[in-house]
Amino acid sequence: MNPETTLQLIQILEKTVSPDKSELEAAQNYLEQAAQNNLPEFVKTLSDILYHGGNSPVARMAAGLQLKNTLTSKDAAVKTQYQQRWLSFPEETRAYIKKNILAALGTENNRPSSAAQCVAYVAVAELPVGQWPEVIQVMVNNVISPTSTEMMKEATLEGIGYICQDIEHEVLVAQSNQILTAIIHGMRQNEPSNHVRLAATTALLNSLEFTRANFDKESERNYIMEVVCEATQSTDTQVRVAALQCLVKIMSLYYQYMETYMGQALFPITLEAMKSDIDDVALQGIEFWSNVSDEEVDLAIEDSEAAEAGRPPQRTSRFYAKGALQFLVPVLMQKLTKQEEYDDEDDWNPSKAAGVCLMLLATCCEDDIVPFVLPFVKDNIKSADWRFRDAALMAFGSVLGGLEPTTLKPLVEQAMPTLIESMYDSSVVVRDTAAWTFGRVCEIIPEAAINETYLKPLLESLVNGLKAEPRVAANVCWAFTGLAEASYEQAEGSEDQSQPETYCLSQYFEFIVQRLLETTDRPDGAQANLRSAAYEALMEMVKNSPRDCYVTVQKTTMVILERLQQVLQMETHIQSHNDRAQYNDLQSLLCATLQSVLRKVTPEDAPQISDAIMTALLQMFNSNSCKAGGVQEDALMAVSTLVEVLGDGFLKYMEAFKPFLCLGLKNHAEYQVCGAAVGLTGDICRALKNKVLPYCDEIMMLLLENLGDNTVHRSVKPQILSVFGDIALSIGPEFKKYLDVVLQTLVQASQAQVDRTDYDMIDYLNELREGVFEAYTGIVQGLKGDGSTPSPDVQLLEPHVPFMVQFITIVAQDTDHADGNVAGSAGLVGDLCTAFGAKMLPLLDVEPINDLLTQGRRSRVSKTKTLATWATKEVRKLKSAASSCTVGPPGE
Repeated sequence: MNPETTLQLIQILEKTVSPDKSELEAAQNYLEQAAQNNLPEFVKTLSDILYHGGNSPVARMAAGLQLKNTLTSKDAAVKTQYQQRWLSFPEETRAYIKKNILAALGTENNRPSSAAQCVAYVAVAELPVGQWPEVIQVMVNNVISPTSTEMMKEATLEGIGYICQDIEHEVLVAQSNQILTAIIHGMRQNEPSNHVRLAATTALLNSLEFTRANFDKESERNYIMEVVCEATQSTDTQVRVAALQCLVKIMSLYYQYMETYMGQALFPITLEAMKSDIDDVALQGIEFWSNVSDEEVDLAIEDSEAAEAGRPPQRTSRFYAKGALQFLVPVLMQKLTKQEEYDDEDDWNPSKAAGVCLMLLATCCEDDIVPFVLPFVKDNIKSADWRFRDAALMAFGSVLGGLEPTTLKPLVEQAMPTLIESMYDSSVVVRDTAAWTFGRVCEIIPEAAINETYLKPLLESLVNGLKAEPRVAANVCWAFTGLAEASYEQAEGSEDQSQPETYCLSQYFEFIVQRLLETTDRPDGAQANLRSAAYEALMEMVKNSPRDCYVTVQKTTMVILERLQQVLQMETHIQSHNDRAQYNDLQSLLCATLQSVLRKVTPEDAPQISDAIMTALLQMFNSNSCKAGGVQEDALMAVSTLVEVLGDGFLKYMEAFKPFLCLGLKNHAEYQVCGAAVGLTGDICRALKNKVLPYCDEIMMLLLENLGDNTVHRSVKPQILSVFGDIALSIGPEFKKYLDVVLQTLVQASQAQVDRTDYDMIDYLNELREGVFEAYTGIVQGLKGDGSTPSPDVQLLEPHVPFMVQFITIVAQDTDHADGNVAGSAGLVGDLCTAFGAKMLPLLDVEPINDLLTQGRRSRVSKTKTLATWATKEVRKLKSAASSCTVGPPGE
């Protein structure tokens, strides 16, 4: 750009902080226009403005910000696009810009440095493709050179921190030594500037993943640990907090190396931090021990898995948490008493962190924690100060999860009268914690809550709590959720049939449901998630209801339906974005509740209400709300339940519903919706059997399109394959017309390869294969027909049989196959035997397949076991038939 244009750009950049709205908008428009006209030239000019120290700090800062925004974005796809765009700039333009932004490091007098961000995001784009390799060395020299100013060191370390935070770690492994040299230099105790120490400590935090090689060497590790531990003693709070954050992360990444440092450094440093009155410091101290507990719980699991497999574990626990209990628990109790009376749900403070840390310690140390917690609970549960009553309750509720039932049951039974009393406490905080504790009790050890002595007073206190402040009522709802499930299970245990006649909540059932329905209607229901908690509790109550509560279930169904109809009429009155969000949530909740009640409705009653339900759902699909993926998904799930209840009675709605099913199948942008539509398609086929035939052409076309479309989320594809099986089973011989294209698709899907180092991808491969098996099984069974002799149509499959067998063999020989794959293979082996008879023997009676069936018969999953046993029998039948044919009469 010429000097005049540059001058104009400087003036525009200064207006980007203008308080005048119209000036601000004009500036934004100008910048967008300039970027569109000639982006490389625009970025070049921005780098000039950033570089020249004579420009105003505001112009330089704004130039840096605009430049950075052309390189990166919060949206990952846009970020990649920007990086590609940068790499396509002419070589000399990029070199010019890089020279400017590097030279600008340390020349600004404002914090944080804009140049640091620009350098970092260019490096993040270029280093992974092998460009700009010298930048790291230049930055290291900036930090360690004795002539560098404070601003130079700070800005450069900030830049290094940004790079470490945003780049794929493997890109930097080769340069980890240089990077670490600069960082440790900036963190040293004799570095006079706290700003530099802070930038260096933050950079270390972001680099810990790729400095593994340095941690593997004892001398280097000792040096790093020494510098970090020194930094935790800094008088500057920010440096201290950042250094503690490093310790928390080091503990997670390098647990196995920490023994040397634990006793003399880490334990005293973190305990001291926990006691601090500065919240940010205390939080990191507590987080350290939460992390230790987490790590040691994982190690205990690894240990038991290794013992089961008869091999030594790869890593072992040092039981730091158990050893530190007597020192940690008193400090955590102290922090529990520092709760804030009117705290915001989202504010994270030491008091909340202490509760979480206690939970984790209890999970990790189990019964060993009890003697350190109980005395505090007993001494303070009736304290005159609400903070201490609340802390005692919180401590009690927090440790429940780790204890053995034998220790737990008497503890809770003994505490019941006091817990119930706490539900009537004068302090809302105490009532809230009491309700939360009941939620925990009902989830972890419900039999202590459902005993005859306390059930009635407990229910009275809970129903009373539903009228309390939203935060208390929401926790009460959670308690009802656990109580309903536990009462049902208790009743189920004593009866053989599927649904018990009655249970301990029967006489209170209608009253509780009534109160929960009232709670869902509270005007303050949006606070503390109360409305959804109340619906959730209502769903659990209905789902876990015995026969003698059926009349209430019927009434509730009608109430929910009525509400759904009322809500749909509100559509036109929606004013704000906030209204819309609440309205959509309400629709989703009503759909989910409808599912719960529908599943309880008897087959005789279902058809009487299905018209009204389907009309409401169709109206929902037609409304604007269904443009929100969540609502569309929930509505599809509700239809799915209706199909489940009505069976082929659903046919009469198919004509009206088909357009919405197709819309769902085409919704590639929201894969949960697409997945729900695919699942529903399978349900409809299974319910309607061959009556689904008139709709199959269109459905098959959409399913095949989805499989071939790369924008469709991968999780939907295994489901689609499995639906092919459902369709083939439903329409039998009519499936012939789709056979060629589907078999071709299955060949492609069965040959998928994935990255074997990525567990998620191995899981996905197993899901995909399971889908392939379900498709093959459905097709073989559908074409074979259900008569005693296979239908001639099944012969169409014969040319493809060797491929199916090859697929079974590949899966059998894959060490990563899942149990579901064993079940799928076994089912297909059995089906091939019954469909094609003797000619299958040479193909199927081979070692890998026999080994797989043996594995299946030993499976702990009953479905797998049954299928493998059946398939083995079918193979044996063919064998004995073959051997009786080959033995001729004597004397031939």
